[in-house]
Amino acid sequence: MILFGLMLMAILYSSIGHGGASGYLVVLSLTAFGMMESVWLKQNVWCLNLVVSSIAFYHYRKSGFHDWRLTLPFIVSSVPMVLIGSYMRVDGAVYDILLSLVLLFAAWRLVESSVPDELDSFEVPGFRQDVHLIGGGIGFASGMVGLGGGVFLSPVIILKKWGSPKATAATAAVFVWVNSAAGLVGSSMANGLGVELASLTPFALAVLIGGFIGSRYGASIASERLVRAFLVVVLVVASARRILGVLGLWA
Repeated sequence: MILFGLMLMAILYSSIGHGGASGYLVVLSLTAFGMMESVWLKQNVWCLNLVVSSIAFYHYRKSGFHDWRLTLPFIVSSVPMVLIGSYMRVDGAVYDILLSLVLLFAAWRLVESSVPDELDSFEVPGFRQDVHLIGGGIGFASGMVGLGGGVFLSPVIILKKWGSPKATAATAAVFVWVNSAAGLVGSSMANGLGVELASLTPFALAVLIGGFIGSRYGASIASERLVRAFLVVVLVVASARRILGVLGLWA
């Protein structure tokens, strides 16, 4: 059931260019793995992100949707902040509350964002101050809680009309991969490598299959409304589960 859940999350998230970290945390938080230390959760989820975002980027780039002019400013501003955030070790109730708030914020941003019309015009922002603030803020939050940041970045790009849905997905895939790699390096340097191949290998195979299916679908078919609606539901459920656990209402 865990492997099926991870594969399903990889299908859903990769269809819009995301690595799926928040989805994997949803699945793991509903099992005994949710009781593992935050370092273990973050590092294993970042590894899964690397697998899925690589496949997503391949499909979207192959279909001609990636634009480095849109991607680079966010990467440059986010990577240093991911490293800083990943050095911070947040455990126990504080981690649960922080992660729940992050997931709720992600759900809110997904609800607020809308899929633009195909006739809308888009303007690449370049290296502007607000881009650096957005990229840096997302990077810092992602480093602390173990996400790739795509679930935050995509709604921002779409809302500000900096890129089409598919261009946004391609940028999100690169953004997630780079942030996940930086977070994994920073966390390993600060707390040691917590990845266990015995559990990571089957997890990686599950998301590999899901990532291939989802990103292939997303690169070919543009509709994202149903996927976004489902992501909102699972993000809210995951955050509620962790908050109830902190309050002692969910064993």
